[in-house]
Formats: sequence, structure tokens, C-alpha cells
Amino acid sequence: MDLSPPSFSQHALEHVTFTVVDVETTGLDPAWGHRLCEIAIVLWQDGRELEAFTQRVNPERPIDPGAQAVHGISDEDLQDAPRFEEIAPVVRNYLEHAVLVGHNVLFDVSFLAAEWRRLRWPPPDVLLVDTLALARRWLGLASNRLTSVADALGISTDAAHSALGDARITAQVLYALMHLLSEYGVRTLEELIEAQGGPVFWPYSSWEHLPDILLEALSCGRGLWLRYMDGSGVITERWVQPLDANAEYLIAYCYLRQAQRVFRLDRILAMWF
Repeated sequence: MDLSPPSFSQHALEHVTFTVVDVETTGLDPAWGHRLCEIAIVLWQDGRELEAFTQRVNPERPIDPGAQAVHGISDEDLQDAPRFEEIAPVVRNYLEHAVLVGHNVLFDVSFLAAEWRRLRWPPPDVLLVDTLALARRWLGLASNRLTSVADALGISTDAAHSALGDARITAQVLYALMHLLSEYGVRTLEELIEAQGGPVFWPYSSWEHLPDILLEALSCGRGLWLRYMDGSGVITERWVQPLDANAEYLIAYCYLRQAQRVFRLDRILAMWF
């Protein structure tokens, strides 16, 4: 199905297959090196579940205690789970050309975008629908958390806080909201996007702006030396394995500290192989 503008505008909502995604993570922000540790994808059309995929993932880093308190997944639970790169082709197949739905969808796709970047994949061709944005604009609730929205719409939340449970709740929330919005004339995908406040875009940042030596290390999987000044002004030299980077930070495994660390690019004094 070609959903690129303007053709997607004519698709009636009952004919659209929605790809609902939810991820559980090691922490709140992939910019600080956090990664997904569980993913669920549910395909829904016209109020019915067509297919479901769920998989725990070894994030290759510890889970923050705060995140574990929410989803209950421990480091031990993930020791034998596949790494994301092992399941990435399956996930990519679900996402390409999808109408991708999430509750605070940018949270979920920010973690997926970080994995896409590690794999050097271009962003998938997706259209994003955010049930959080819809709830904020149309329900007028004191809290717009997924469980609060589901409760307000009469949807069971017994399975909340697992990726598959949350994905299924999100799908039911979407369809309840679509039923509500149909009373206001929202019947096509274009009108649903307008109802959420306009398009939401897949977060994209490339490595193109990075220093050549860091770009080579990331592209080829090479380790390198850093001369780094911390916030106290202490300068150290350390061998690191770069994992990801953005305009401000380098995420790398630090052999000096024997752990993944986040380095501010403006505090890196020198880099060499």
C-alpha cells in the first residue's frame, strides 16, 4: 500500500492496516546509550488483530533500576535473548511502508531510530500516528498515560507494562478514539493525522557531521583512543569502542571503566587509532 502523500489521504480508516508498536527499554533516552530490551508489534485492521510479534532483546548494557521497576525485566532475563541486529530484518519488514502507531510514538521510534542508525539503515517509509497526541486533543483527561486513557475509554489494562500488553492496549485505544472521532467527521487517514495535530516524523540524525576519524570508527567497527576532559577538568586517555553518536555525544564502551559511557564531543581533546 502506497501511503505517501497525496495517495494516503483517500484511505478510509476501516481499510487501513495499523502497525502498533511498543518497546520496553533500559532507560529513558537513547541519546544516553539506552536501548530497547523488548519490542512488540501488533497489526490491526478494522478493530481486529491480524498478527502479533514480540521479542525480548539483549541490549548489551545494564537496565536502569527505574526502568526495571516499571517493566520488571532484569539483566538476567535477557542474557540469552538475541541482540537487536539478529531480529532487525524481521522488525524492518513490519515497519517498511507502515502506518506506525504508538502511545507517545516518538519515544518508541527514537529507540528504533537509534538501532537503525547503528545498522546504517536509512529511515523506513512510515507514517506515524500518536494516540497520546489524539488523547490530549480530544479527551480532556487529567492524565494521558496509556493506562489512564484506557481506563477512561473502558479498556482493560490488566496486561499493561509488557511490550505486547501495551501494544494491544494502544491498538484498542486507537480504535476507541477513531470511533469517537468519527462523530466529528474523521473517516480517512489524512483526517486522523489532522486530528492528532499534523504529521509526526521519524527522528533522523546521520553521522555525516562527525569528525572523519569518528565516522570511520563507527562505520568500520574500529576502536580508538580518546583524550577526554571530564566535568571536573581531569584529563584521561582511554581506549573505547564507539557505538553511536549524535551532534553532542559519543556513546562508547570504555575499556578504562569496563562499561558503556557517554562522552560529550566538546570535551574530547583528541582522537587517534
